[in-house]
Amino acid sequence: MRIADLNWMQVEEYLERDDRVVVPVGSTEQHGYLSLAVDLILAERVSVEAAEPLGVPVLPAMPFGVAPAFTAYPGTVSLRLETLVSVLTEALDSLYGQGFRRFLVVNGHGGNVPAGEPLVAWAKARDGASLLFHSWWASERTMAAADALYPDPTHANWFENFPWTRLAGVTMPDGDKPMATIDEERGNPARVREILGDGTFGGAYERPDEDMLELWSTAVQEVRELLETGW
Repeated sequence: MRIADLNWMQVEEYLERDDRVVVPVGSTEQHGYLSLAVDLILAERVSVEAAEPLGVPVLPAMPFGVAPAFTAYPGTVSLRLETLVSVLTEALDSLYGQGFRRFLVVNGHGGNVPAGEPLVAWAKARDGASLLFHSWWASERTMAAADALYPDPTHANWFENFPWTRLAGVTMPDGDKPMATIDEERGNPARVREILGDGTFGGAYERPDEDMLELWSTAVQEVRELLETGW
């Protein structure tokens, strides 16, 4: 259940019987022909769908992440890793002070992965706290399902093209784009844009909805299992 759909009294009542909470973390950055908000849309949606049957509250997604390589694309917002960790740990401190003890951070953006270690360390330093950091797209069964579905699941291509990340009136290009790498150029946003052009890393732009919904179901189930038994 979304925190946005609750008032403080309902949350206080919830804390009398449970101490779990989900904290989605995303990014606002270029995703080719898809929404700039892909990472936060997916992090929040997978969290809500996983947590809803369990009655566990889900915070609004953190909209900004670590995305310096894409800042030459208008609309991209990037934070330093230290800033992201600071914001998240201060938010977690607030929740811990209210009685939450089990925190599932659902990450939707590759650049945020280094935040996982300091967040886990934050929990270890607090009595009774437990924190799981889960990058939904990189989890074992979701990645296996993607690899079995179609080649090259990656940034801004078919792997992130769901009905809820597309934009009205935007048509995807036909065919596959040659794969590109920016590993050696991430410190130079202008060069990254030159290499990637439309922003996708390559591969197919889209797959049939039935394939994507099957993949999504796997991702949701993995998050739900963490909430149920990951502690």
